[in-house]
Amino acid sequence: MLKAISFHRNGGKSLSQNIPFKQRKELEDKMAEVFKEDIEMLSTELQEILLDDLVTAFQNRINVLIRAQAKGSY
Repeated sequence: MLKAISFHRNGGKSLSQNIPFKQRKELEDKMAEVFKEDIEMLSTELQEILLDDLVTAFQNRINVLIRAQAKGSY
């Protein structure tokens, strides 16, 4: 799913990952399906906000783990 990962080196220390828009949308759609029953009581707008937040949190967690691994912490 995260095939198109781009890494940027800044002084050899910093790595970042960007999920392309299409893959981000696919991930949001999959999360919407997984959490369908849990979020159905929310308005459509709040569902969209929550799903966007979940994908952002997932992306941020991946970035943290990539940096930790690059530093040899894991």
